[in-house]
Amino acid sequence: MGCDGGTIPKRHELVKGPKKVEKVDKNAELAAKWKYCALSQEKLRRPIVSCELGRLYNKDAIIEYLLDKSAERPNAEAVTHIRGIKDIKELNLTDNPEWEGERRNAKGDRYEDIHCGMFICPVVGLEMNGKHRFCYLQTCGCVFSDRALKEVKTEICHKCGDPFKNDDIVVLNGTKEEVEKLMDGMVEKRAKAKNKKTKKSKAAEAVSTPSESKEDTESPPVDVAGTSSLQNGGESSQSAVAGPSGSSSSSKGTKSSTVSATKRSIQNMEEKSEAFKSLFTTHSSAKRTKEQTSNWVTHTPYHF
Repeated sequence: MGCDGGTIPKRHELVKGPKKVEKVDKNAELAAKWKYCALSQEKLRRPIVSCELGRLYNKDAIIEYLLDKSAERPNAEAVTHIRGIKDIKELNLTDNPEWEGERRNAKGDRYEDIHCGMFICPVVGLEMNGKHRFCYLQTCGCVFSDRALKEVKTEICHKCGDPFKNDDIVVLNGTKEEVEKLMDGMVEKRAKAKNKKTKKSKAAEAVSTPSESKEDTESPPVDVAGTSSLQNGGESSQSAVAGPSGSSSSSKGTKSSTVSATKRSIQNMEEKSEAFKSLFTTHSSAKRTKEQTSNWVTHTPYHF
């Protein structure tokens, strides 16, 4: 049974040795990082966003995750550090003119370049396919190659002109060491933001409490003044309370008395003409006899 026909078995066919470690294909690994979403494992399509650790996502996949975090996803561990839409940045990418999309090799009769990237660096022209190191700016979201940032050292974005600092540069799909550094920087930024919020809240409380204390200190003298005026009990306060306005201040009572006096003494002013005096209801021409008055009551006493 077996080994018929002069076949000579080899040693690895008869003896079971240790299994070889399966090596990951580098081309497949680069394509998974630079051409597919880190959350949904779908092909990257605009709008493309990135987190503070430099991973690439489709924006619609992140929004779906934020709306329903309880749903089961294959790579949910890659987005546990994303709390909201503020933790991601939409990337301003530059299209590669040589990229033809999915129709580049429909017939299968020509060579297909696997390493051809969808996007390039706008300064140097390097393709964003994983062979070269790329970064993006957290201030504006523009993407450049690391070579462009090193060769042209400026504090202004090469594409949009917005200013940036070295802390705003985030490496896309970096190594484990670079991801750990970005993680530490993210934790520090979030801790500083929390401290600022607590300081602002404490300052707001400190500003509100002195104002309340001032109001409390200013209110007793007002009450004392009111009680002293009531204790004095002048004629002016009594007339003001008895008036139609019902005000308790003596100044309002004096004002109302002076106004009423001026209205009644218009007809006694000798310097005013009769034409001016006839404009008021206190003139003799405005008074009517019993024959002129009507037999019914209306809302206007001067109805004929």
